[in-house]
Amino acid sequence: MTNDPVLIGNGPRRVLALHGWFGSATGWGLLPDLIDGDKYSYAFVDYRGYGRRRDHTGEYSLAEISSDALSVADGLGWDRFAVLGHSMGGTAMQRVLLDGPDRVTALIGVSPVPSTGVPFDEQGWALFNGAAASRDNRYAIIDLTTGNRLSRTWIDRMVQFSLDNSEAAAFGAYLDSWAHTDFSAQVQGNQTPVKVVVGEHDPALGAAVMKQTFLQQYPNATLEVLTNAGHYSMYETPVALLTVIESFLDEL
Repeated sequence: MTNDPVLIGNGPRRVLALHGWFGSATGWGLLPDLIDGDKYSYAFVDYRGYGRRRDHTGEYSLAEISSDALSVADGLGWDRFAVLGHSMGGTAMQRVLLDGPDRVTALIGVSPVPSTGVPFDEQGWALFNGAAASRDNRYAIIDLTTGNRLSRTWIDRMVQFSLDNSEAAAFGAYLDSWAHTDFSAQVQGNQTPVKVVVGEHDPALGAAVMKQTFLQQYPNATLEVLTNAGHYSMYETPVALLTVIESFLDEL
């Protein structure tokens, strides 16, 4: 079963990148095009049921994502690396840290789901739980989490990308894995350097949530709020996002 990542760059600073619920290894906007390949090496992975691994079945859990991601690092010969995670990938990156504590040098969470999971009211759960089977639900979620302010054409293309790059069964199963899993006690007090980046227009996973979770759990965590961005800063403000990521990694 192939698990080949999308590789960008060949520099000495290594970054394992874990995508979000609506993403894939190729769902990072312009961010990969902006990477300094002489300084960094990025490996963008697909989860089972996504992208080039759409036909790969599994249990669709955070533990499985972590195991597969560490296998990617093994295959590349990476002993030490930082982990970048967007949204759902933000909680998966914390599982990688727990499963490979001596290998992970830092975490970079972009609008990351915290280790506490995400509480939903009845209406919110119906919206997200129905997204596996409903294009309209996927559209509404992307529109909501970017502040109801962006082009309908762009949102529709994001929805289509999600439909084209994920199996509905996997997409639906992963929701439980990131929304209803709480392993916050296991990360509490972890000394790993953490950078959390959120968009000012993200009402779901914005600065307030990060202050209550990541910044309380990780003593070496810092927060950056990007202006003119919502939940998908790699599409909305890719230059600003990459600048934050590089500044953080260069200080390690």
